[in-house]
Amino acid sequence: MILTPVPEADLDRAFAALADPVRRAIIARLSRGAATVNELAEPFAISKQAVSRHIQVLEQAGLVSRTRDAQRRPVHLEAARLEAMTAWIDRYRLAAEQRYRSLDAVLERGASPAATTQISDKEQQP
Repeated sequence: MILTPVPEADLDRAFAALADPVRRAIIARLSRGAATVNELAEPFAISKQAVSRHIQVLEQAGLVSRTRDAQRRPVHLEAARLEAMTAWIDRYRLAAEQRYRSLDAVLERGASPAATTQISDKEQQP
């Protein structure tokens, strides 16, 4: 699967939407399958209208979508958007990991037995 880059404004909206714990819980629930607003509202001590507003924010961020199924309007997770966000994060995570591996290699070379012996010899000299 080839992921197209996500525009910065879309990333901003998506990360801002995920900053709220209720929205993250909604995303977690939707990762198990589609659900209605009533089903999504069950675990929260907030009104269904508040849950609907959270869903609207997630929809505007492209993280969820709604469809019509007779009288039901299930909410679906947009996994492709989450994958695109993960790809954006991974790009920077991989670069950071490479820097850490390079640092580890430098530190490992500096801690070799020969280097340790040289340090010990210098410490013993007056």
